[in-house]
Amino acid sequence: MTYTFPGRGLGAVALILGPVLLLAGTLLRLPYHYFFPQQLIAVAEQPARMAAAHTLVIAGTVLLAPAVLSLAHRIGQTRPALATWGAALVLVGLFERTFHAGIDQAAHGLVRREGATFATDLVSQSYQDLHLFSYVSFTILLGWPVLAFAAYRSRVLGPFRATALALTCLLPLGVLKGTEITSVIAVAALCAAFLPTGLRQAFDGPRPTRKSVLLTLTTLPTLTALAYVSTLG
Repeated sequence: MTYTFPGRGLGAVALILGPVLLLAGTLLRLPYHYFFPQQLIAVAEQPARMAAAHTLVIAGTVLLAPAVLSLAHRIGQTRPALATWGAALVLVGLFERTFHAGIDQAAHGLVRREGATFATDLVSQSYQDLHLFSYVSFTILLGWPVLAFAAYRSRVLGPFRATALALTCLLPLGVLKGTEITSVIAVAALCAAFLPTGLRQAFDGPRPTRKSVLLTLTTLPTLTALAYVSTLG
């Protein structure tokens, strides 16, 4: 059997959890205006809620990478060129969103330590600064429609779910962006596109062997310990 990353199990988990976590984080910050001054005020007024929203959004964003690779593998069986272009564009866009999340985290820290006014002034001074990802922001908008077209042409997704996948491009891009109605539409559409595929992938094929289950269970405590050590510096 030929192995391809991320494999059936991890791919299924990513296809299911990625959109669900992203939707949960998106809904958590729904009451606040999406632009950065209001987002920073929200961090000052509701720090726990906004921290949870930020964590869920970035966790979902990271999980979308193996989800996209899993989908691209299926597309590539019949449409390799389209699979390559679609996956490449979406992945660069996801990397950019992760980069933005790092800036968001730093701004949230400024709010906690110096207050929302100081953080807003500093962010406003540097908001238009150029960096590498400034030149590839188009991938966030273009990647999902290209991947959706590839999924449709390869018959991996039907017309309804391919259209839903394309609507993911409506998710606002940039630093310290909150939630607006188009955000909810975009992430709900992503759920409609990915969840059925993830569930089908999870239940299709052979069940995990006892050896693989035991290996996973014995690895989890080690990963938990490493996660704690990672926070120490």
